[in-house]
Amino acid sequence: MIALIDYGMGNRRSVEKAFEHVGARARFTSDQRDIRAADGLVVPGVGAFPPAMARLRELGLDELVRERAAAGAPVLGICLGFQLLYTRSEEHQDVEGIGLLSGTVTRLAAPGLKIPHIGWNEVTLERPSALTEGFGATASFYHVHSYAARPDDDADVVGRGEYGERFVSIAERGTIMGAQFHPEKSSRNGLALLRNFTRVCDRVAA
Repeated sequence: MIALIDYGMGNRRSVEKAFEHVGARARFTSDQRDIRAADGLVVPGVGAFPPAMARLRELGLDELVRERAAAGAPVLGICLGFQLLYTRSEEHQDVEGIGLLSGTVTRLAAPGLKIPHIGWNEVTLERPSALTEGFGATASFYHVHSYAARPDDDADVVGRGEYGERFVSIAERGTIMGAQFHPEKSSRNGLALLRNFTRVCDRVAA
């Protein structure tokens, strides 16, 4: 079972349906027993970093995600949830994140272009990854974001998109993974990525 972390800021039903479509048993929950029993965790998110982290802390879910990650459970951050995995963000104020990935989230540098960046963007894959197994050199995904992650270690970067600047779109460090885009809105490629994450969860559970 994959636990979709429910802290009130996720694109709930569409994410759940996308996992169901690829054959995964996934459900939104904030119950600590369910999350501890899950084979993998997904941190979704739509909105701003500071209230999202405040909500996670209020529910004690930030510590629980860290605990499960330390125990080896695969974790996937989606969109805002991807940014929350980093050390901190400069969105509105300097706020600490969950800290599973080392780096800072800052405003997307796209002078002359509309922010937020909304729409399909081609992602160039820079290295092999369990999350992108079966993909070619590039793949297109649907992005909606005003901020971008700046990893401290470039080895974490799997793929980059471009909108005013080259930004990190997919990252992975061991079983900690993230996608800046919305897989549930990214048609075939998005479903393939969720299927790959499900397979990672299956392998770790086995």
